[in-house]
Amino acid sequence: MKTSFRLIIAALALVAISCNNTNYHLEHALQLKDKIYELYDVDETPLLAENYPQDSAGEATYLAEGADNKVNKYSYLWPYSGTLSMMSALYETTKDNDILEFIDQQVIEGLKMYYDTTREPHGYSSYITVNKSDRFYDDNIWLVIDLVDLYSLTAKQEYLDMALDIWNFVLSGRDTVLGDGIYWCEQNKKTKNTCSNAPAAVAALKLHKATGEQQYFDQGENLYTWVYYSLRDKDELYFDNVSIKGRFDKRKFSYNSGQMIEAGALLYEITGDEQYLKQAQATAAASLSQWTKVFTNDKEENLYIVESGDVWFDAVLLRGYLALWRADGQDIYLSAFDDTLSYSWYMGRDENGLFGKYLTHRQEGETKSWLLTQAAYVEMAARLSAANWQE
Repeated sequence: MKTSFRLIIAALALVAISCNNTNYHLEHALQLKDKIYELYDVDETPLLAENYPQDSAGEATYLAEGADNKVNKYSYLWPYSGTLSMMSALYETTKDNDILEFIDQQVIEGLKMYYDTTREPHGYSSYITVNKSDRFYDDNIWLVIDLVDLYSLTAKQEYLDMALDIWNFVLSGRDTVLGDGIYWCEQNKKTKNTCSNAPAAVAALKLHKATGEQQYFDQGENLYTWVYYSLRDKDELYFDNVSIKGRFDKRKFSYNSGQMIEAGALLYEITGDEQYLKQAQATAAASLSQWTKVFTNDKEENLYIVESGDVWFDAVLLRGYLALWRADGQDIYLSAFDDTLSYSWYMGRDENGLFGKYLTHRQEGETKSWLLTQAAYVEMAARLSAANWQE
């Protein structure tokens, strides 16, 4: 089985690079995608390792308090789901059927190993189901978004059916505590997070566009409104979460802003109501100021580098910027990502061609390269290529 996957991988690079819309971002995306499947491959399953070099030592710091967070043989669901995002973005760029075949034969097959049917409603666990692990609503929401995107690109009913099944699990985490909102973790219902509600709004609005059903629009608009009035700070950025006791975690992450930008742009597209466009524009401007630094290269040229401290968070911010660009045509945000990806490709990779915590440089003593970081770069490079925003 693995041999056939290897052949598909080799074919993807040759076919996709020959596409008419190929540019250097796409070439870089395809090169790094190949590195991922070379270096993070574990055994005869479709699964991948959490880090490279592959090492079971350490802990996953992104799980809920009290969770079994040791790094195991295979990656947790969140990093693995990033490979679905990157392959979906590559398919959007190339429309190549070999990529779609790879998604079906490898990525979806790997996802099935996280699918938990022992608890109702069914949903995806944070680790493969040989062990019972926590189920995170945001982990599942990211899958809904990718699957609806794939359905919109291909009209394959399987993708929509999977998305709706997962959406049923997501909605089981929604109640009226604090007025509305979806919890972060099924087993630890202590907080309602921007990362489990802003992407839920995006997912619902995409389901509405895909199906035409009003219920999904209502869900998306209501969740967006709840986040906007419950978790937005005066600087137009978003707090991480609010506890059920009403205490705010005031940390701000780029992906939270990115999903509210995307949701606002989608609401504007669907309704034509300019309040949503203005809200998205305000958050976009604030996020650019918050997470963009100016670098000067050896040619004394200023480069605008988006670097919040988590590469995948920034990939989700780019999703918002792209949605906003489609709504208002402003390309300043995409230009910053163009600078970031171009600079980082030549300055940030190690001897294995991989990135560390920051795209632009390796930190002193840093030895591990996280799967999700690599997938995030591939996704960003593919999405910029697909947009053809400089034409």
